[in-house]
Amino acid sequence: QIRWIEDAGDQLLFLRPRRFGKSLLMSMLENYYDVAKASEFEPLFGHLAIGANPTPKHNQYWILKWDFSNVSAAGEVRDIQQSLYDHLNGCIKIFATQYQHLLTHEIEIDRHNAIFSFHSVLAAVSQTPYRLYLLIDEYDKFANEVLMASPVPSASRYAALVTGEGILRTVFSAVKSASQGRGLERVFITGVSPLVLSDMTSGYNVSKNISLEPEFNELCGFTEAELQTVLNQIANDCQFAPPTVAEALAIMRTFYNGYCFSTQTPKLVYNPTLAIYFLEHFQKRCQPPEELLDSNLEMDKHKLTYIATRQHGGTLIQTALLADPPVTVDSLSKRFDLSELLKADQDPQVLAALLYYLGVLTLQGRHGLGKLALRIPNL
Repeated sequence: QIRWIEDAGDQLLFLRPRRFGKSLLMSMLENYYDVAKASEFEPLFGHLAIGANPTPKHNQYWILKWDFSNVSAAGEVRDIQQSLYDHLNGCIKIFATQYQHLLTHEIEIDRHNAIFSFHSVLAAVSQTPYRLYLLIDEYDKFANEVLMASPVPSASRYAALVTGEGILRTVFSAVKSASQGRGLERVFITGVSPLVLSDMTSGYNVSKNISLEPEFNELCGFTEAELQTVLNQIANDCQFAPPTVAEALAIMRTFYNGYCFSTQTPKLVYNPTLAIYFLEHFQKRCQPPEELLDSNLEMDKHKLTYIATRQHGGTLIQTALLADPPVTVDSLSKRFDLSELLKADQDPQVLAALLYYLGVLTLQGRHGLGKLALRIPNL
């Protein structure tokens, strides 16, 4: 799938619910493309298909990583801006520490202006035969926290961050500009929903959203076949009879059930956090855990509260819980902005899409007159 990602485009957006393995995916891309890790390619990838037949771009990039889950959403807009600048500068400092001995141009860091620091990285990179690969993890994390932590006062703070001359829009405008022949060649962004990028409009309108493409349905998460393989290994260690493996898989299927992220494939994937939680307990105790839900994956109550306070939100959640008839939408919105969430005659399909991106609902197939059906993915 590294090859598919590479072929999909130079600036990609990949959305999945929280705790779905997005950061691990980023780590894989970092290790595959990092120019400074060429000597580690064989130990890391040599035993895999991509190691036997790598793409020409492996180990051909300087890697800069940003993780916006580390940006604080507390305080006023200026406080959030400083937290964002501090994070970007911290990442650039790590970049300089890792690569400065390979660069001829010194990287300068301005504590009060991380955009300047980013431009300094570009200047250093442009003096080399390699180009920059920017990895942005959880791009919407702190902005969503600002919006949903307290519905009444936070909408204005959110808008101040992502619209007009907002700091988040300014950062992504700098990324867009850098990709126009200034040293930045590839960008891979992960997040939960397209809301923030939609609100930034022309600030960053060059990414391709691959989240619903069928070839990437299983990019993060486990398939049932993969779980079967691991359960067989555990059963062998614990000297279980075959029926025990079947019972364990039936429990996982009943309580975790599986997610689907494309309308063009029926294949389900299991949330890796839930699956690993179950498998670790099963391996250690030779029995399933008594509590089948990992507390790390409990839905954030304030996000459900936020949706429930929107017009049609409470009814939508009740419909999802009853499951008959299922929640249906004409199509799954790949773009929607804050104005659509706040307007008086709100479209419930926008809220249904938001519940999908948050992982509260997942794709079930077609229903009725060709509408998309959504269901709760686990018991």
